[in-house]
Amino acid sequence: MTRQSLSEITRTTMSACGSGVALDHDGGMEIVSPVDGSVVARLATDDADTTGAAIDRASAAFRAWRMVPAPRRGELVRLFGEELRKSKEDLGRMVSIEAGKSPSEGQGEVQEMIDICDFAVGLSRQLYGLTIATERPGHRMMETWHPLGVVGIITAFNFPCAPWCWNSALALVCGDPVVWKPSEKTPLTALACQAVLDRAIARFGDEAPEGLSQVLVGGPEVGTALVESEKVALISATGSTRMGRIVGPKVAERFGKCILELGGNNAGIVCPSADLDMALRAIAFGAMGTAGQRCTTMRRLFVHEDIYDQIVPALKKAYGSVTIGNPLETDALVGPLIDGAAFEGMTAALDEARSLGGTVHGGGREDVGAEAAYYVRPALVEMPSHEGPVLRETFAPILYVMKYSDFDRVLEDHNAVGGGLSSSVFTTDLREMETFLSARGSDCGIANVNIGTSGAEIGGAFGGEKETGGGRESGSDAWRAYMRRSTNTINYSRELPLAQGVVFDI
Repeated sequence: MTRQSLSEITRTTMSACGSGVALDHDGGMEIVSPVDGSVVARLATDDADTTGAAIDRASAAFRAWRMVPAPRRGELVRLFGEELRKSKEDLGRMVSIEAGKSPSEGQGEVQEMIDICDFAVGLSRQLYGLTIATERPGHRMMETWHPLGVVGIITAFNFPCAPWCWNSALALVCGDPVVWKPSEKTPLTALACQAVLDRAIARFGDEAPEGLSQVLVGGPEVGTALVESEKVALISATGSTRMGRIVGPKVAERFGKCILELGGNNAGIVCPSADLDMALRAIAFGAMGTAGQRCTTMRRLFVHEDIYDQIVPALKKAYGSVTIGNPLETDALVGPLIDGAAFEGMTAALDEARSLGGTVHGGGREDVGAEAAYYVRPALVEMPSHEGPVLRETFAPILYVMKYSDFDRVLEDHNAVGGGLSSSVFTTDLREMETFLSARGSDCGIANVNIGTSGAEIGGAFGGEKETGGGRESGSDAWRAYMRRSTNTINYSRELPLAQGVVFDI
């Protein structure tokens, strides 16, 4: 595929989504596709001033949107879901171009957007509060949920559209405008998503105020302006733990609210009673899919010593035979790394693993006919102990494998890392299964049995990323983060509050 042809595909796809943004801005931000390393667009960027203006527009929109009845707000999200269905293939293609995902993965991400829209439409009629028992006779106490305010959304390159929609679908039905700062590596997908939402807004009519949803293109200075603005009630950020350690304190300093979905040094445990065929398939997909660039990628694997010699040879065979290639031209399972920095990080982690006695299978760069792109053979690393790079998340297809003999001890090693988002155990032993799911078991927001670490559905809200106490932005009761709670007490009796020692003349 030539540079021009990929650029033309980008233009055609953006146009099909309804985006009229200029893709050839002189001196603008260069958007490089990991598919072949070519520049597919140059975009004008925002700065602190334009970010402030966008936040002001969102603040004005909030004053109007919060007064629209919630079921009516749900109608906008219903229309958005319809428009997403029409543009599923085009948006999926943009994900492939900018993030290097396979077409099925790209469209799968758009399907998650459609799913959360369906969820949010029903939610728009279920923003329930409680009636609370009160100790005072002749009184009633209840809680009411109100719109919170402007929601700032920051997303990472590896999921360039779904996390925005997880946030925005809920925020919109809850009565909140959204301002989105996508990764500077994947802004085209964000602009395409906004164009699709704009089509829904046009169908919805004048009740949707200007500034209800906006996209900001730029680097860290744009994110900083969004995070530090006191007019932004909630910051929902998806990315690395390093990013979270910057964002969290800045928002806390101004007493804002945060949702942080950060890194995942996720692990699986394969027990002696496991269905090995089931486990192998789940491990291979969870560790190698999206070239290891998921927050839910399986990165550590603990295998019982009795079955280690069955599991590891089978995994080595899978790692040696997995297909690697251009996601727009082949049906390969593994596409490219996002850029050269990711390849350098992977190489450094493998070198460190070797220095600690690890045996590395795979991990080298693959030639797929695109010299400026970074395609790699996924790496399976047999480690003698749980140390060094095993304790850190490397955003690349590396799976560290270690033996274990005692289930209680392996649970300690499983939990002995930061950034644990998801986890799995493969077993048919009821005691092991229930222990893994218990309070002393996995400390991750997702704890799965006989299924891999990836593949979360929008109905479940992760339960919280363990280092931050944050969590996923969709499903369950995640909607409460986008609203503020008010407790109301109503006195319908003839009794007046006691005011001892006070004389009233009425």
